[in-house]
Amino acid sequence: MPIRWSALKVSEAADMIEGYVKQAVEPLEQARLVAGEARKIANLPQYLDQDFCRLLGEIGRAIGGDHFEPVGRLRSAIESIRKALPSGGVEAEWSRLKNGTIQQLM
Repeated sequence: MPIRWSALKVSEAADMIEGYVKQAVEPLEQARLVAGEARKIANLPQYLDQDFCRLLGEIGRAIGGDHFEPVGRLRSAIESIRKALPSGGVEAEWSRLKNGTIQQLM
């Protein structure tokens, strides 16, 4: 049974999402650096240090780059979308579009 949704459109959406995530990485890296430095403030109360640690953990989970989350959940989710696409589905749609074949709706 042929798929009724467009693997090409899903792939394009994943590419767009990945582009936005890449744009967000640099500011989040800067936030990670500032939070790391803030933990070094003299006489910082433990409850504030815990908040900075939590913030660092959330940034790590989102974008990766630490030993707990090397890839990051955002990139991992995008990769999962790509892996779920049917093998050769995107290429087949590109070929149909390139050759002018109309996709059958029913």
